[in-house]
Amino acid sequence: MTTRINGQMKDTTVEKNAVLLPINHSGSSLSCLRSLHRHGVRTVAVSEHVTCPGLVSRFCDEQMVVPSPYEDLLAYKDALLAGARRPSVATIIPHREMDSYLLAKYHDEFAQHVTPLWPSFKQVQTVQDSLAMADAAEDAAVPTPNTWSFDAVPDWDRPLIVKPRYAFLTGGHVDSLDENDCIGKMEPVYLERGERPTLADIQQRMHPAGVEISDHIPVVQERVDHTAREYGFRGLCDRGQTTLACQKRQIRGTSYAGGASVYRKTMADEKIDEYSRQLLSHLDWHGLASVQYLYDPELDNYVFTEINPRVWASLEMDVCAGANFPVAHWQLATTGERAIETGYTVDTGNHLLFGELQYLLSIVRDEYPDIEPPDLRSAVGAVARSCVTDPNFDFVRLDDPRPLLTAIRNQLPVGSRDDTLVAGE
Repeated sequence: MTTRINGQMKDTTVEKNAVLLPINHSGSSLSCLRSLHRHGVRTVAVSEHVTCPGLVSRFCDEQMVVPSPYEDLLAYKDALLAGARRPSVATIIPHREMDSYLLAKYHDEFAQHVTPLWPSFKQVQTVQDSLAMADAAEDAAVPTPNTWSFDAVPDWDRPLIVKPRYAFLTGGHVDSLDENDCIGKMEPVYLERGERPTLADIQQRMHPAGVEISDHIPVVQERVDHTAREYGFRGLCDRGQTTLACQKRQIRGTSYAGGASVYRKTMADEKIDEYSRQLLSHLDWHGLASVQYLYDPELDNYVFTEINPRVWASLEMDVCAGANFPVAHWQLATTGERAIETGYTVDTGNHLLFGELQYLLSIVRDEYPDIEPPDLRSAVGAVARSCVTDPNFDFVRLDDPRPLLTAIRNQLPVGSRDDTLVAGE
């Protein structure tokens, strides 16, 4: 048989019929497993967590338990490389920021075994660095909020938000870490108007508990009006040309101030399409990308915020609407076939139920500067009504119930659950 490896058709003695999926606990992992399996693609799921819901899905053909990237990033890379060496594996679909980073940085090692349908290391370095990405957006004539290094803010008397400079931290980002280190889960900090915190205070509030990284200089960004909604463009690109696209508007996030989307709907807006294709073409992007925007009511326009160089958490919404990115990725990687602009159904909504609970809890317990929480009773009613009108969910599937049960069990106290891996059917 012949298959496409590193852009060329080559003879192989073993059928390349599998995809390596370094999955996480999100619904996007399940969406990939389910979509690819139904398309006849063998799925090999990779996770450091034996309790990862995707590992018990009936659509997961094989599981690999690997070292955690947060404990040893290079050991995790070596485990991914071992999976790529399997004769049946044709390509890898990145799910986390460190996946994209490692696949790009060690491109040549992975490309010896699988088709590298992911960005170059230069592209990943750009989009995972908030300052570099703001410059790239400006060069592409895409509006973006004013963004400064923490030590170069000209005026603190305005609505501001402090964000990590990098998508995650390792030795390639700060000198205090080495290449084995991986620090993620850094939270943005909302500032009161006129507040001028010290760098040490921000680092303490931003980094995970017990982690001290004094040479990470975060970025400060002008905060768009709190009534702004979040929007996204998702694309699969072949060297700068978008071959499949879908758009999202966020209805609710994990908090009433925003955060990751938990209720979202597909949409179609010409301006978002124009900006996104412009930006991805400017970057000569290769692979998957989620381009994020806020709508600024004062400017009456969208402003760019970030690009995620990987599978995005709300992928199931796209698949429900007809934009099947996992299958399109497989087709482009293995045959060179561009799944091209097949269209999708606008106003298709779906939910992350755990996230809806987080949203409601946020109304009760969280406080954000200049942002008033909605009425709790009205919010509960809105969540309930939308679950009836848009009964599409990331985890809930009658033909694949075990991931939902595992996800629920994961929320129980540690002592009350069994972390033994239960194989998928």
